[in-house]
Amino acid sequence: MSERLVPGDSAPAFSLPNAEGGTTSLADFSGRQVIVYFYPAAMTPGCAKQACDFRDSLAALQGAGYQVLGISPDPVAKLEKFAARDSLTFPLLSDADHAVALAYGAWGEKKNYGKTYEGLIRSTLVVDEAGKVAVAQYNVRATGHVAKLRRDLQLDTA
Repeated sequence: MSERLVPGDSAPAFSLPNAEGGTTSLADFSGRQVIVYFYPAAMTPGCAKQACDFRDSLAALQGAGYQVLGISPDPVAKLEKFAARDSLTFPLLSDADHAVALAYGAWGEKKNYGKTYEGLIRSTLVVDEAGKVAVAQYNVRATGHVAKLRRDLQLDTA
């Protein structure tokens, strides 16, 4: 199980392939606030709901100075289909070996229907302009999470 980050920790650097066929790095957003959210699997109902909630809140989040990055262990081709299917306009990144999820504390033991296994833990972290973790939320719910995050960030939820 990876160690969870807490506010004040330095956000681990990363560079991952994105759905557009390029590479996105945390350093690309140096000096800006970044919402990094980890989701288990593109094209699934819960992950689609969460991604669409981020999409629908994107203008408000960006207006408040936040960039959104979605990270999953899915291959780039699947992320490309997911982005196209659900009109997702923020970067979706492929963490196929889950090294970034491990670094962020978003990979570990999960339980589902009585079975215990290793997997991606639905998590959201906010990285501030100085590259420090400002918010760290683990085991978040797909539905309603973005609204809660907006409240936590004291953004208008209207």
